[in-house]
Amino acid sequence: MGIHLVTGGTGIIGHHLVRALVERGEEVRVTLRPDSPHEPLEGLEVSSVLADVGDRRAIRRAMKGVSHVYHVAGVTSLRATREDYFRVNVEGTRVVMGEALRAGVEKAVLTSSVSALGPAPDGVTADETQIDGLRGMNLAYPESKLEAEVQALRLAAQGLPLVIVMPGQVFGRGDWRRSSTDVVRRFLRRDIPAYVDGTLCVVDARDVAQGHILAAEKGAIGERYILGGRNFTLTRLFADLGRISGVEPPSLRLPVPVAQQLAAAAERLPGRPIVTSTEIFLASQRWAYRSTRAKRDLGWTQTPHEETLENTVAWWREREGDALAAPGSRQNIGLRLLGGVARRTESAVSVVRP
Repeated sequence: MGIHLVTGGTGIIGHHLVRALVERGEEVRVTLRPDSPHEPLEGLEVSSVLADVGDRRAIRRAMKGVSHVYHVAGVTSLRATREDYFRVNVEGTRVVMGEALRAGVEKAVLTSSVSALGPAPDGVTADETQIDGLRGMNLAYPESKLEAEVQALRLAAQGLPLVIVMPGQVFGRGDWRRSSTDVVRRFLRRDIPAYVDGTLCVVDARDVAQGHILAAEKGAIGERYILGGRNFTLTRLFADLGRISGVEPPSLRLPVPVAQQLAAAAERLPGRPIVTSTEIFLASQRWAYRSTRAKRDLGWTQTPHEETLENTVAWWREREGDALAAPGSRQNIGLRLLGGVARRTESAVSVVRP
């Protein structure tokens, strides 16, 4: 039995994957960066190595004795630059998967994203066969994830035993970096006074971890597997979060054209805009998907969505305590319209990280 290497092992997906592998009795190695949080791996018997995914020499050292690679690391922030997305998500994938091929691993699993497929057409859910879904959209993060797949598949054509998994928006416990569950945190802080409605595919972090393991065990070489869950409209998501937490959901739903005008005005102001046109566009799309292939071919199962939301709310209540709103609280209405621009410290529409 060889070592199972996980890049990005302290993120919300990675640390659940590391934990699941350790519980199965696997020997696990994790790549870390100097700024990686230490809490996610506390109490777990794993080895670690300092290695940026773009550092070929460091990744080559990390591959020694490795039988399985899970390349989870990536840039997901909505405010990252196109250069950052492509440097880490594309070039990092090229390095990690190239070294996996060189090392002769038994299986390499790449963490992509449903966003690489693009939004679903009206009235349907998308699957792995959707093509050209990003055409003309100029969305750097999804494009970087799609290009990472292309680079990895080129290596698969050279013999890399590659499987690709495509998670939806990951909820659950353990989001130390305030990434995909930050919408829940801000809901609980009453920081979402208004929103534009769209659809997002929410999946439990534990299910995503199991999906990675099943992909390594049963996945077909060169295949993609969506790991999705419940497709929520934001209206429904906020209603469910309100029922679970006792915090009232936002009542002001902005028409997309109005929100776009506010964003355009905010972008013209000095400093960091409270919201961008890209964030409005992302939040208003139908990121709706079905996971038929993963269920059928991998035997993948999903946690009930109520349990996922309850765990996410509980996680943030444990982490931030008194900083969060008490049950019965309403979302702050504090929209001060100055010249038509909503001035707040955080944006209600920057919630979708597909």
